[in-house]
Parts: sequence; C-alpha cells; structure tokens
Amino acid sequence: MRRLLALLALLATLAGCAAPPAPPVPPADPEVRARAEAAVQRFASVAGTVEPVAERECRALRPRGACDFRIVVDTRPGLPPNAYQTVDRRGRPIVAFTVPLVARVRNADELAFILSHEVAHHLLGHIERTRADAEIGALTLGRLVTLSGGDRRAVQSAADLGALLGARRYAKAYELEADALGTIIAARAGYDPVRGARFFARIPDPGDRFLGTHPPNAARMEVVRRVAATL
Repeated sequence: MRRLLALLALLATLAGCAAPPAPPVPPADPEVRARAEAAVQRFASVAGTVEPVAERECRALRPRGACDFRIVVDTRPGLPPNAYQTVDRRGRPIVAFTVPLVARVRNADELAFILSHEVAHHLLGHIERTRADAEIGALTLGRLVTLSGGDRRAVQSAADLGALLGARRYAKAYELEADALGTIIAARAGYDPVRGARFFARIPDPGDRFLGTHPPNAARMEVVRRVAATL
C-alpha cells in the first residue's frame, strides 16, 4: 500500500494535478503501477466532468462569487485520507484531495460525490459562515469574562474557547447541507450520489458527539437518499 501511495503521489504530480512536488519513488511492480495510473486517470476524469457543473451551479447561486475552481491532489507526505475546500490568497476556491483518499475511493461515483460535497461547501459559503460563527463566539465569551472582572489572559482564553465553540456550533448542520447540495451536483454531472455516498460505510462513524465536526454517517446517508429521490 505504501508503494501505491508513493506512486500515486508521483503520477499525480506528473499529471499536473498536484500543487507541491512529490519525492522520488522506487520503481513499482506492474500491478501497483497500473492501479496508481488508473486512480490518477479516474481522478482527472471525474474532476474534468464535475468542475464545469460545479462552476455553473456556483454562478447560479453566487453570481458575484468566485467560481473558477482549482481541483488538486495534495501530495504532502503523511497526510490522512481527506478532502477539503479552501481559498487561495486571491479568493479562488480550491478543492484538494490527499493521495491516500484518491487511493481509497473504489469508483468514480464515490470520487464525484466527495468532490461535489466539497464544492458545495464553497457554494454555501461555509468558510465565511464558520468564520463569522467563531468571531461571534469569541466576542460573546470574551465579553462575559471581561464583565466578570477577568484579566487579559482570562479574556484571551475565553475568546479562544468561544471561537472554538462558535465554529463548531453549526458544523454538523453545514456538513448535511453540503451533502444535500453535493448530491444534486454529482447527479447533474452524471454520477450516482447514493452509490457515491456509500463511502461513508467504510470510514469511522463519528456518532452524534456534542460539538462534533461531522454528523453520524447514517444521518448523512439519509440526507443523500432523500435528496436523490427528488431528482
């Protein structure tokens, strides 16, 4: 598996999908190399299919927003299987997949659904909303400690805690919102979002933890099935 991940990182870089350069890797046997090449080709194909749909949906929902997505493979070593959405210094939206996640997905539907989910976070403004939630939490708790006579260190600690609580207050709701819109985007790109969301069955279930960052996997699957049934 390590050889596959290393080769995936190299091939992703050679394909022009990755941002940072990958380290040299030893030659892999033909089977490992074939699997790596297939994974990279699948990623490129899905990204090329979903991206124009995502940008069209973005322009419809955010006419004045940034809709020129950059989809990349994050080849930094040691990263866990993950996908995330962020923006660069100019505000351009970026969706990144780590190499282990590219290797772990089993089919194009899973890859398309994960990509559509991350795109949906941008369309729904979740970064901005989470930042605002954190600022409100920091301000509220910091002010309470200030009024109670706390010193500067206590106020700062309270603000830090408030920011964390604020950022996580709606985190699970935002994930479900992204699942719902991601279902629509994946379907409009020609993929099966229900089949794609079965990826959740193979990852640890976060359960319904207080102030957790993700909802239970069963709740996410239910949202995907419900939305898909309306399409």
